[in-house]
Amino acid sequence: MTYYYYKTSTNTVGNQKPNEDSINQWKHLADKKNWRITQLPNGFYQTECSNPDNEEWHAVTRRETIEGAETAINGSIDHFSKKIEATQGPKVIKTFK
Repeated sequence: MTYYYYKTSTNTVGNQKPNEDSINQWKHLADKKNWRITQLPNGFYQTECSNPDNEEWHAVTRRETIEGAETAINGSIDHFSKKIEATQGPKVIKTFK
């Protein structure tokens, strides 16, 4: 996850809005169809995400079980979905009369 963490967290400074490239990257990472799980020769499972610019897959995490790998993917999708939601600005949670 180091590469994606770096790539998706270094494009903003302070309250500056992220650029369109960052938002598009987050949208790509928030879509489960862009992820896959592969089994390594040592029996571990590796989560991979496709590169939106080409057909390459990038290794993200390794887990001992397929359930753990899918949980890691779901956590990443949740993380990037929240980042996308945050770009839309504050949302009203409660109003008073």
